[in-house]
Amino acid sequence: MMQDLVTDKWEDFLKRYYWNEIIELSNSYPERRSLFVKFSEMDIYDPTIADMLLDDPDVTIESATRALREMDIPTGVTLDEANLRIIKLPRKIKIRDIRSEDIGKLISIEGLVTKATEVRPRIVEAAFECPFCHHIFSVMQSGRQFKEPVECEQESGGCGRKAQRFIIRVDKSKFVNAQKIRLQESPEELRGGELPQVLDVNLEADISGEVSPGDRVIVTGILRSYQRTTQFGKTPFFDIFLDGNSLELKEEEFEEIEITEEDEREIMALRDQPDVYEKLIRSIAPSIYGYEEIKEAMILQLFAGVPKELPDETRVRGDIHVLLVGDPGVAKSQLLTYLVKLAPRGLYTGGKSSTSAGLTAAAVRDEFGEGRWTLEAGALVLADKGIAAVDEVDKMKKEDRDALHEAMEQQTVSIAKAGIMARLNSRCALLAAANPKYGRFDKYTAIAEQINMPPTLLSRFDLIFTMMDRPNEEVDTKTAEHIIGTHYAGELLARLENIGKMEEAEREHFREAMQTMEPAVSGELLRKYVAWSKRKVFPVMAEEAKNKFLEFYIGLRRQGYEDEEAPVPVTARQLEALIRLGEARARARLSDKITAEDAERVINVVTYCLKRVFVDPETGKLDADWITVGTTKTKRDRARSIREIIKELEKEYGEEVPIDEVLDLAEEEGMEREKAEEIIEVMKKDGILYSPGSGVIKFVR
Repeated sequence: MMQDLVTDKWEDFLKRYYWNEIIELSNSYPERRSLFVKFSEMDIYDPTIADMLLDDPDVTIESATRALREMDIPTGVTLDEANLRIIKLPRKIKIRDIRSEDIGKLISIEGLVTKATEVRPRIVEAAFECPFCHHIFSVMQSGRQFKEPVECEQESGGCGRKAQRFIIRVDKSKFVNAQKIRLQESPEELRGGELPQVLDVNLEADISGEVSPGDRVIVTGILRSYQRTTQFGKTPFFDIFLDGNSLELKEEEFEEIEITEEDEREIMALRDQPDVYEKLIRSIAPSIYGYEEIKEAMILQLFAGVPKELPDETRVRGDIHVLLVGDPGVAKSQLLTYLVKLAPRGLYTGGKSSTSAGLTAAAVRDEFGEGRWTLEAGALVLADKGIAAVDEVDKMKKEDRDALHEAMEQQTVSIAKAGIMARLNSRCALLAAANPKYGRFDKYTAIAEQINMPPTLLSRFDLIFTMMDRPNEEVDTKTAEHIIGTHYAGELLARLENIGKMEEAEREHFREAMQTMEPAVSGELLRKYVAWSKRKVFPVMAEEAKNKFLEFYIGLRRQGYEDEEAPVPVTARQLEALIRLGEARARARLSDKITAEDAERVINVVTYCLKRVFVDPETGKLDADWITVGTTKTKRDRARSIREIIKELEKEYGEEVPIDEVLDLAEEEGMEREKAEEIIEVMKKDGILYSPGSGVIKFVR
């Protein structure tokens, strides 16, 4: 009786609040089968039923669904398989805060999809045939176990006899599409050192197959439990899962950062300060001395350029990728961890310690999918619309590193494994750090060779910084004073916190030391400033900025126009990087225009990188091949000369040519003997030449 009353109430509520939506649904039925109802509207209409919805959702949702399915609609359609889904619950529960009293209640959970099975049919009403009288009857299915009948059903006209086995009739049974996903707590909600907790969610009907690993979702559903079993039998412990009722995709980035009116006033006050850009740079890792250019690049990376969807459906990325290559002990990892803490959506991983999904994604066969293949997202997919910091990128497995090509440029991760064809989003900025293979950085060897990374991958980084540790008395003194000062302040702070006292003489020193370590803009305000900028600021290039970018790019390429033999100085990738950096610089000032000053500033950053990384150490000229191909034009020309010399000498000596003769002729052509020897060694390594005997070389044919 009570249930009928609730059904009537729901019918009245739906007619009053959702009549237009129901008409719309009936027009697009059965393609669309769900009516989404906001909890707050039910709460206004009847708080008692709203409370029932939270405390006894099974009965209440069943009544509501019946009301929807039995409604008389003017379009003449009966919504006999429609679903009523509840969205926008007033309170979201964190996965780690779920307790036993939540079992059987309607709850809302927000998280990150880390795994998803394929969509498969689940039986909801199984039809069985009696082996004696061939009567067909149905058994409703719910829960985790498949229910089979023991005797033929007499009520519906069967013989009532017991049988060992009834024949299941698949053609007469009812199925529903079902999918299982695993939700994990969002990384930004975790305090340092906390292990993210997970919860499995069952999705059915039209909300299955809607999400991919890496998506951020809000799932509303009924919390269920089932008893754990081990090889020794049942245990007193129960596992929980969520029976999903509705699913909302969180598309808007940074919406988890709430910006109040007070915050907005602070952001505007910061924007109006004349030295706002310098202040932002000083806010990055103030406890680390120097590296102003790298800190500036990290600020630009935080703000990012504008991603563009072009009319021909091409996507141009706005994220800025930065690589730090350097000697041991130059604070690379500290810079990485600092930026991840600052970024509104940051994820840190080591190249060595990535999961089975690696950095991109993997198809995995495990217990979660009950032996089926499931997709598991890696770090770059989970950091979608944020920053992924990858330390020791040079020590990654080769197959993971190869997958980075697509993740960096197209910003997607494609999977074609075990019959699963999927494309996941990885729209994140990559901040990577690498150590040179031989311990210290050698500017006379190509970066690609030193850090065990393919040149094709290196060329995808917008900015590459080399961090060399070279003794210099002035710099070393300042660095040492800074380190000693920060440690001294840390010691005083530790004493103050634990013992609660500090001598008067130390107080002044403490204040000074703390000032140097304090960021110019607090981390909390900076996060909100970045979030505000990314939501509201979409800058456009001014005419002067366009001209500056054009002049700079053409100016660099000019070295290739004047001399046909000259190396390719820079490629179009550097021009794209320039534009992205210019957009980020304007965003950092919360300006909707990229000015000539923005252009100049980012040109300085790019020039700093080009001089450190792209210059051929022998000729002093810019050579893009140093990065993109892993060798320079000078070396390629030498290799060609050596080849021609060997071919000439073959006429005189046959196939086996004396090395000394080759070196003598190379010297006559103006090549240094050492350099010629080096080229021959490289050609041997590459399998072009080999030594059949002592002092002779021969082409591999």
